[in-house]
Amino acid sequence: MRRSPRALLTVLLLTAMAFGAPAAANASTLYPPVDACSSDAAGAGPGDTITFSCDSNTFGANETVTVTVTGENGAGATFAMVRMATSTASARFQSDAEGMLPPVRITLPSDARGVYNIAAVSATSAGGTSSAVIDTSDSSDPLVRAGFDGNQLMGLWIGAGALLAAGAVILVAASVRRHRDRTDD
Repeated sequence: MRRSPRALLTVLLLTAMAFGAPAAANASTLYPPVDACSSDAAGAGPGDTITFSCDSNTFGANETVTVTVTGENGAGATFAMVRMATSTASARFQSDAEGMLPPVRITLPSDARGVYNIAAVSATSAGGTSSAVIDTSDSSDPLVRAGFDGNQLMGLWIGAGALLAAGAVILVAASVRRHRDRTDD
């Protein structure tokens, strides 16, 4: 039985991909640990102070860690008492002997709105990230302060209703047609 060069090439390519993919996945030694960093930003509003911290072994012992806040008017974010003048505010902190970043107090700008991404990185670790969704309403309801707006889904509900109505019309038309075809015989 003779094998074609194309089949041989295909088998070789699939074998190389099967063994090459895991090797490529293990190439990076820097990776962010899952849920290593967190913040208490749920329900935070403009001008509020939130706390950001990272678990043990996220960083090396006594390592310099850069914490960055990115968002609309990120320059208005302050770390403790230091005001930043750039669009992305950042400051350096020190991890403890166990590689944990102690809680960092971040004060959001008084005109904060939208999503703020908080990231912590160091020279030897990818660190971790956390997000803060900022609500600009004056509501004290935690659901509203978390950033959910039911009006954003209105178009989705209208579209789904229109699709259901169109499906019902097609179903009725098909049923009437079948009934007429049976009675014509």
